[in-house]
Amino acid sequence: MTLASTLTTLDALKAGQSGIVIHLAPSGGADGIDVPRRLMELGFVPGERIRMLKRGLPGGPLAVKVGQSTFALRRFEAALVSIKPE
Repeated sequence: MTLASTLTTLDALKAGQSGIVIHLAPSGGADGIDVPRRLMELGFVPGERIRMLKRGLPGGPLAVKVGQSTFALRRFEAALVSIKPE
């Protein structure tokens, strides 16, 4: 089994699942906001353990725990975070 086959994105985790951050993809946003950099500032860095706490309504926000902090992320932000599920 290869590493690539075990990776997924944060937005695909179910409530209660956890994983390890592997990589943050570039956002390519034209609005001037560097979303991956902001996520890294919040603690979404490679090697960090994360846990999906709650999924909102379809298309709604996700509650994610990183370290001792809890964040609400939009799904497009969570889709930038590649993780290895535990």
